[in-house]
Amino acid sequence: MGLFGLTASYLAFSIVHFLQFALAITVCGLYGVDLSRASKAGKYQDSRWIYAEFVGGISAATTVLYMIPFILRFAAVWIWDLVLFILWIALFGVFGSMYIHENAEGNGDIQRMKNAVWVVLTSALLWLITAVAAFGYWWRHRERHSRFTGRAKV
Repeated sequence: MGLFGLTASYLAFSIVHFLQFALAITVCGLYGVDLSRASKAGKYQDSRWIYAEFVGGISAATTVLYMIPFILRFAAVWIWDLVLFILWIALFGVFGSMYIHENAEGNGDIQRMKNAVWVVLTSALLWLITAVAAFGYWWRHRERHSRFTGRAKV
């Protein structure tokens, strides 16, 4: 199966999943700085930052799994994408309420977290787009059977 044997929809999904992977790794890096700093100082690691790492990690793992060509054909892919969208929106809500209206005043850590909030929102929107697109793909390519006997394909 060469490059020309792939369908346009698979290539489009692959490009979006690559962007999602890049954003997930970026989020892990942006929030991991504070977790690493707290760990080295022997301080408490806040559960909000751990949740951010979890969402970033599970999203990155999902996008790597989605690079396997036949995985995207399963019917439940769009449901999992929707679950990830909800997790990302919850993450945006948690950190958005903390940092969107915060004035950085030259503090690099606050500015980094303000930027991370917008990366999280971008990732959430990409997961919503892929959930809708995967649902549309599934709806269009599902096997339909006749109403009365269930044997004939429509």
